[in-house]
Amino acid sequence: MNIQYKLKTVSLAVSLGLMATTSTTLFAEEQNSEIEEVVVKASRLQGSAAAVVEERRNQAFVADILGAEQMSKTGDSDAASALRRVTGLTLVDGKFIYVRGLGERYSSARLNGASIPSPDLTRNVVPLDIFPASIIESLSVQKAFSPSMPASFGGGAIDIRTKTVPKNFTGSIELGVGYDSESSSGYTYDRHGGGIPKALNEAIVHYKGDFSLRNIIVTDKLVDNDNASRAEQATLINNSLLKTLPRDLVMKDESLDPAYNIKGSIGNSFDEDYLGGTIGFLAAVSYDKNQKNTKKTSSVISENLVENCSSVLNTTEDVTNSCYNITKTSDVTTDNKRLSGIFNVGYQVNDLYGNHKLLWSNIYLQDAEDETSVGIIQSPNGSTINTIASNGVAQREHEFTYEERELEIMQFIGEHTFLKLNGLGFDWQYTESEATTEVPTDIEYKFIDSYVDNAYVSSSITGDDNRMVSSYLDLRDNVKSYSGNLTLPVYLTDLEMEFKVGYDFSEKGRYYSTSSFSVNNKTGVSIPVNAGIDSVLGATGYLTDELIDSNSIFVDFNEPSAPDADDYLAGQKIDAGYGSFDIFYKNTWRVSGGIRWEEFKQVSLATSSLIFNGDDLNIFFSEDKIEAGTIREDDFFSSLALTYMGGEDYQIRLSYGETVIHPDLREVVPVAYFDPLTDIRTVGRVGLESSPISHYDFRYEAYGQNGDNYSVGLFYKDIESPIESVLSVGDQDYTLGFVNGEVATVYGIEAEWLYDLSWMQDGFFTSGNITLSDSEVEIDPALAGNLTNTTKRMNGHSQYVVNLQMNYDSANGNHSSSLVYNVFGERILASGISGSDDAYEQPFHSLDLVYTYYPDFNSKVKLKVKNLLDEDQEVTQSDIVVRSKSVGVNVSLSYTYEFE
Repeated sequence: MNIQYKLKTVSLAVSLGLMATTSTTLFAEEQNSEIEEVVVKASRLQGSAAAVVEERRNQAFVADILGAEQMSKTGDSDAASALRRVTGLTLVDGKFIYVRGLGERYSSARLNGASIPSPDLTRNVVPLDIFPASIIESLSVQKAFSPSMPASFGGGAIDIRTKTVPKNFTGSIELGVGYDSESSSGYTYDRHGGGIPKALNEAIVHYKGDFSLRNIIVTDKLVDNDNASRAEQATLINNSLLKTLPRDLVMKDESLDPAYNIKGSIGNSFDEDYLGGTIGFLAAVSYDKNQKNTKKTSSVISENLVENCSSVLNTTEDVTNSCYNITKTSDVTTDNKRLSGIFNVGYQVNDLYGNHKLLWSNIYLQDAEDETSVGIIQSPNGSTINTIASNGVAQREHEFTYEERELEIMQFIGEHTFLKLNGLGFDWQYTESEATTEVPTDIEYKFIDSYVDNAYVSSSITGDDNRMVSSYLDLRDNVKSYSGNLTLPVYLTDLEMEFKVGYDFSEKGRYYSTSSFSVNNKTGVSIPVNAGIDSVLGATGYLTDELIDSNSIFVDFNEPSAPDADDYLAGQKIDAGYGSFDIFYKNTWRVSGGIRWEEFKQVSLATSSLIFNGDDLNIFFSEDKIEAGTIREDDFFSSLALTYMGGEDYQIRLSYGETVIHPDLREVVPVAYFDPLTDIRTVGRVGLESSPISHYDFRYEAYGQNGDNYSVGLFYKDIESPIESVLSVGDQDYTLGFVNGEVATVYGIEAEWLYDLSWMQDGFFTSGNITLSDSEVEIDPALAGNLTNTTKRMNGHSQYVVNLQMNYDSANGNHSSSLVYNVFGERILASGISGSDDAYEQPFHSLDLVYTYYPDFNSKVKLKVKNLLDEDQEVTQSDIVVRSKSVGVNVSLSYTYEFE
């Protein structure tokens, strides 16, 4: 039985309770602006820190809050880099947040309480680096589950609260420049056009993806004639298709431009007389451009010779080291451009009958990255031994990649309080959003280089396939959401109570399509490619019309044969309702909790070809295939929190929660892709199961004078059927897959503090946090295949995370500075198999300096120095470095002027 799916743009929404768990303020209150003025004159960070600590203190469940002023103090430019300052959070690949040592699958991100789509090619979670700090009011990390949240909750839930509408006029402009120690020069090229050429698109349909000479002859019914044979005619047709590919991309080694950014915002509010309300707006835009050069090394170790290996990276001189089957050293240059914009309109009216607030918010985010890479590959111990030092031979790869991510969000948010109905509250949200990622240029060239006495001589292409590969990718992720919540406060003599009910419905659609074309040398012999070329970088221009016409060089469509696939589409629906309570007894005891019912439906289907007709997508799937890719689950999820409030000095929290983590959309389809986080070929697996989790939390919080505070917390999590990644090792490369473990546990202790040091020296204070934890996962040996360690730490888990800050605010308010340190313990990047050890990402010691000078009330000059220790990122296996990436020291200077 075949079922036809006709998919138009589908959207998702995860609806959440906004009133209690989301602190979205539609209009900035007057008292907040007054506090801000006092803070500026006294201690900026301590004042803002005290405000967010007070919000955290008032949360019913364990949570951490990070305010805009704190982000400014640490110099973090986006949500991802700012969140690594939060207790127990670590940053991975500059995009993803691990909460309490659990991978990104165990965390979720929302925007103003609503779920949003992901423009990431390989994950369902949102890459947080796409949100610039300039549009963020605060970040909330809730670490204990509450019923108003989606049941898909693991380590924590992150809520990005954007700036809304100001109470009074505000306007600002910022200009900044930057310098990177690794990026004085790099490889650039002139990119033009992009996307699959029209002729190739038409040929895919016409020839059903088979560009072989035989199929062209059969499809076009070619016959011999006086001018050309059938084979010659087919060759001309294939060559004409090949010539439509971009063949003139040539790298240039030149100086890179310094980084720069410009930001601006304006907002105001006005009284209207008709209803006696206030209408306001906020508009903000920012643009950042940054060019960076990075040195990378990637190696596959020779397991049978590990004992003789030295734990150093290969260089050209020591590449004969017997540690490695293969090693690749790359020089990578990225040109990154980011554009963001926000436009909000809000309305507020207060009268004897109630308070009503409405907000219409629009956010646009674009992140475009142009990357070039030159890699030298040597195989000192592989099946074929090629090294510059031994036989004067190495493989060289040139890569050109342009990727553009976009996220568009439109939100309506309402908050209503009806005073005549005993203070009944009603809040709601409706969100439409779309994330897209396009890769119109992804081209790889392969050459064989010859050397004499370690000096480069010439290049050629071998007589086989894939000498050039040109790929194209399109991802679309659409979300719609709507939710509503009713809140009823009840006051008795010794009791203050609040009861809530809410309903959420969400719907999501994603499709992912990729196409790849290879250029194959069918002559069977090597062809020199750099004759007459002044620079080795110019070798990528060898595919001239003359060379194509005079050699057996053909193009082919790299579509995998069944049952393999490289495209997929997926849909998801969540239907949920909840009820909760929050009860205060004599302002000493607080009991909060409730129950949530949630129905989860998801289908992920792999296919070898997606054919688009306008806005419609027509694909045929068998009923068995649909059933295999479908997850249907519904359950009740409970939570309970107890708080003892010891006056103004301290409080003690206990909480319990039940949640579940579902497999990612892409993890349950057998589609192969290269994960940009690991740079490893990754394949999904049909049949992965969801992971139920039980959470236990305890936290003691103490509050002192001058905003001093500290907290100590314990946490424990039981996870059933945890999803783990497993690594297989080939002679030339790695492959990553997924498997369900039997059980896993995560437990630890975390401490946080903010302490005034004015007793030692006026203006100084320290803040920070430390998390110590451990985890263990057990995988059934019968399901583990060749997994080396069936009992181990969970992938991505760090046994320690440390954040330390030494801060200074001058008494006159003109100077402010912070020395900020962050480090995480080693974590498993991928589990080893067949006797190979697990691959560990090594600790990265980050030390940053931020200094701000305020020449007057309206201006500030900020200096940031990132990675003062000039650390590199490294991954080891069997204590041998198999991957490394240079980071460099980054210096930036900015000037901001705020209008009154």
